[in-house]
Amino acid sequence: MTISRGARRPTIADVAEAASVSRTTVSHALNGIGKVDPRTRERIKKIAADLGYRPNLRAQRLRRGEARAIALASSMPFAVAGGPSRLGFYMEVAAAAAERALVHEYALVLIPPVQSGSALYTVDIDGAIVVEPAADDAAVAQLRERGLPYVTLGRPTAPDDDAPYVDLHGGRVVELLLDHLRAQGARRPALVVGAGTRHSSVDARAAYERAAAAHGWTPVVACAPEDGGEQAGYDRCAALLTEHPGVDALCVLVDAFAVGAVRALRDAGRRVPDDVMVVTRYDGLRARTCEPPLTAVDLRLDRAAADAVELLLGRLGAQPGAGAGESATGAGAGAGARAVGDSGGGPVGDSRSGSVGGTVGRSGDDGERAGRGVPAPEPRLVVRASSLRR
Repeated sequence: MTISRGARRPTIADVAEAASVSRTTVSHALNGIGKVDPRTRERIKKIAADLGYRPNLRAQRLRRGEARAIALASSMPFAVAGGPSRLGFYMEVAAAAAERALVHEYALVLIPPVQSGSALYTVDIDGAIVVEPAADDAAVAQLRERGLPYVTLGRPTAPDDDAPYVDLHGGRVVELLLDHLRAQGARRPALVVGAGTRHSSVDARAAYERAAAAHGWTPVVACAPEDGGEQAGYDRCAALLTEHPGVDALCVLVDAFAVGAVRALRDAGRRVPDDVMVVTRYDGLRARTCEPPLTAVDLRLDRAAADAVELLLGRLGAQPGAGAGESATGAGAGAGARAVGDSGGGPVGDSRSGSVGGTVGRSGDDGERAGRGVPAPEPRLVVRASSLRR
């Protein structure tokens, strides 16, 4: 039996007729279920391929009670996660997660920032990845109310949240940045973080306070509201420079804040990096296009996002995808940048200043030691003009 091009789509009945078997046998053969002789199964698959038969995915999902879709959600506002270009942190995670989900024949549903309302009540999904949840995260609350499984990208900070997670090394990232600043001559660095309870802020504070105690710095920590974006970074850093005029380096965790900080320094007549060095956490578009370009950290988000998908699908019973756990090939660091590696927690080297001594001890957390946390690939420092003293 053949069905000409341009005619109706072949159905399971057409395959059954061509193979001289029942529709149930065809269904079992194509779905890998039931007791079908292996030779018959292969013959049916070949006939289906020759006819151009494609299963009705909607009907399959209804029978299985699955949506075959997972969500990527966060309460992180686009003012810091994406910005007007939507090419920031959140979208980099989304691209890698969508690619990995498709390996398993799952679709990725991208949810706008979950602040309140019913963002996650109306989508048909099997589970979700929550990006850097806060302690009282709205996305987590909605998923729990629906009884849906979830994992997090970044350590959850709520005391009662025992979800599996991919650890983005929040403390280690700050250690890399502070070690570099110290090697470049910083003696009075300040820390600027988002106001909130995401792991990146919580872990950054802890790492900064350890470094201050180890090196005799007077701790200066400033917070800015996430939804304020670049202007919030400008306003907070302008005030910080007035309050602490002796600050000689700014470790600004949110890249949108860091761009605002550079503008505040310029308006205050302070030169970057000669008077004040500036570094940030995420090596994204803002860091690369700022003037001067910002020293940042390659968080290896492509691998981290793929690992989060595997972690979630493991909870849903899916088999590991091809290539899971392989080394990331990540994008280049950008023109004029130097990626500085890290081999298991030793000092970070810089070819202009010599090796950096006195690396602060790596932070750990009870969740990871208990087995909930899957470590992302080791972060890598990307050194640019904003922190290289001439």
